[in-house]
Amino acid sequence: MSLLTILYACMFYAATAILVFGVGYKIYDYARTPAPLKIPTTPAPTTNAGVAFRLFREVVFFESLFKATKWTWIFGYLFHGALALVLIRHGRYFQDPVWTLVDLAQPFGLYAAFAMVAGLGGLWARRFLVDRVRYISTLSDHLMLALLLAIGLTGLGMKFVAHTDIVSVKNFMQGLMSFNIQPMPEDPILLAHLFLVATLMTIFPISKLLHAPGLFFSPSRNQADNPREHRYVSAWAAKLDQK
Repeated sequence: MSLLTILYACMFYAATAILVFGVGYKIYDYARTPAPLKIPTTPAPTTNAGVAFRLFREVVFFESLFKATKWTWIFGYLFHGALALVLIRHGRYFQDPVWTLVDLAQPFGLYAAFAMVAGLGGLWARRFLVDRVRYISTLSDHLMLALLLAIGLTGLGMKFVAHTDIVSVKNFMQGLMSFNIQPMPEDPILLAHLFLVATLMTIFPISKLLHAPGLFFSPSRNQADNPREHRYVSAWAAKLDQK
């Protein structure tokens, strides 16, 4: 077994641990953060069922983004939808036998990678072309988009430029899952792709990508607009009242 294989195995174990525990801690932190005010963005639902449906529309259809700016919604939805298909397609590297859903997604996930790159290109372009977006864009915003774009381009490169040994990649990934490390191909594009993915996993818990779980803890989205029907008292304030 090569030193490179061992290094990449250790890198993915570390990246996975940081991702899981980092995101888990952030969710815990979000859940215990007080929400002292009743601040749902209106028009807002007045029941818990309505709140759940509103969150569903936000997660699945990006409703508020659609209302705010159509071009950003198009590129954002293109990227997220394509990314979902690409991730489902990648499930084949971790399953034996491959699940039916993952198998059916293979031809769609392949070409969804092009859509993902196009969506990222549009989102990055707006940070240069739209004055108000360019003004608030930071270096981290550009670096994050560059990282995601590099992951997509190296993935496409392995399929359409320099093919890699997919069977060996699958053996390596499944070996990581069973703590039985297997040799991995040492193709440059594959190594770059895996390094970029591990980098993304590592910085995810401290990046703006945390809007994914953070959406569910946003008071402007997860509160019902019923202050007249029910007096709102946050959890920490209720404990003070009891004292």
